[in-house]
Amino acid sequence: MDLTADSAARWRDLHTVLLPIFPLLALGPWVIVRAEHWSVRWLVGLLGFTYAIFYTALDVLAGIGAGALKIAGAEEKWTSVMFAQGNDLSGYGVWAYLAAVVLAAAFALRRAGIWAIPGATMVLVAAVSFLDSHIYWPVGGLTMIAFAFGWTALAVALANPMDASEPARERAIV
Repeated sequence: MDLTADSAARWRDLHTVLLPIFPLLALGPWVIVRAEHWSVRWLVGLLGFTYAIFYTALDVLAGIGAGALKIAGAEEKWTSVMFAQGNDLSGYGVWAYLAAVVLAAAFALRRAGIWAIPGATMVLVAAVSFLDSHIYWPVGGLTMIAFAFGWTALAVALANPMDASEPARERAIV
């Protein structure tokens, strides 16, 4: 939906409700690398944290702030300022998220081999799409669906044995 005087309250409220949801996307890469060396966990965690902070700025500025300004009757130039600032800040977040996804996919491929290819492909394509898609339908919505299926596929691949001779306790995700 576009931000108009008629949609402003719904726009603001939707972004307010989703404010605690979007940062949860950072958990996907971290779940995949949580059994790796502490340095990998910390790096992916830091990248996820960077995503969460800067992407939240987009929702606060372009979602909540611009919606509130529109409700107050502000001119288009003021809501445009909020959108521009939010988009600029979110750029840092989505690039950090892409880096976290690349790391998580690489470590999943190293651990699970070919079984990780479908999930890794989905999250990598989704992360590239996320660079400029937000959640607008259809591209943004399909991007979020690809993340959901991709992270699930990677978690399943990591939970399954790569080699039947490997002890079960070493194959399981800790």
